[in-house]
Formats: sequence, C-alpha cells, structure tokens
Amino acid sequence: MNWKTLDFEQITARELYLILRARSAVFVVEQSNVHLDPDGRDESSLHVFAVDDISRPMPVMAYARLHERCMGPEASNVVVVDKILTSPLRRGDGTAAALIARVLAAAGERWPGRGVRLLAPVSLRGFYEAFGFRKDEGPFVERGVRLIGLIRKSRHNGRMNQRAGEADFVDMVEEV
Repeated sequence: MNWKTLDFEQITARELYLILRARSAVFVVEQSNVHLDPDGRDESSLHVFAVDDISRPMPVMAYARLHERCMGPEASNVVVVDKILTSPLRRGDGTAAALIARVLAAAGERWPGRGVRLLAPVSLRGFYEAFGFRKDEGPFVERGVRLIGLIRKSRHNGRMNQRAGEADFVDMVEEV
C-alpha cells in the first residue's frame, strides 16, 4: 500500500475520482446513507489515504479527511476528522489502526497544539480510546446510527497516549 497525505490541490484528478468513488461505495451504497458526499469541505481539507494498485477500479484501501472546525467556541483548538473509511478488503488487517496513526501524525504536524475530534459509532469507542480519544458527546442517533463524539486532547497538554496497537476493524459509520 502507498500512503499519501495531501492537500486538495496536490491530489490528482484520478486520485480524487478514486477517493470520491470509495467514499460513495462505503457511505452511500454499503451503508445506505443517501447524501451528497462532496460537501464543500474537501478543498480546504487535508486528505490521508492509502492506495493499492491504482490501475484497479477500487484501489483506495483507507481514507480520512481532516479540517479545521468552522463553528463553536473550541473552533480554533480542534481539528475535525471525518469521512473515515477502510475498504471491505482491508478490514480486520490493521489498516484501520495504521490510518488513525497517520491521521494523528498529520494533525499534529499541520495543527500542533490542537485536539482532534471525530464522530464514531458507539461500537467503535474502544478502538478509538486505544488511540487516546475520550467520549465528550452522546450517544445520539444520526441517520439511524448511534454515534458518540470523541476527542483526543493535544499532546502539548500532556493528555495524549502514544499510538495504540493494531486493531481488527474500523468503519466510521456502521449500521447498528
């Protein structure tokens, strides 16, 4: 697998197409969550993803998007991670843990001193807690899925754990 961390302007047209295709395959088709995936945040986001053989029709094996929080009192202190996915071909093999480790490294490099926030299915709480995330919101139901808000405080606050071990699974929004 080839891991990449790119700003929107650095992504090739083919890579963007493959990312959007992977996001649609997981979030719209697999999870039956009909929505407009390109939501206007991609252009100002940092994209972390892994591709296998790019000549294949579905080579994106893992993906996450990072961006600054645009609203609320903690907006300047939090980086939001969303659109987190792993390909069905790579679930259970440690790819999800590798993705989250890379996401945290990218967030720390781009936005030092900021916490990292995400929403996750309640069933994945333990996976994210292994990376130092703690519940700060929920549970609540969104689009039929029980979610919780999780935050990982900035390492500069001395509250973060080192990278967790490999996990067996992850999918940002799975049906409960």
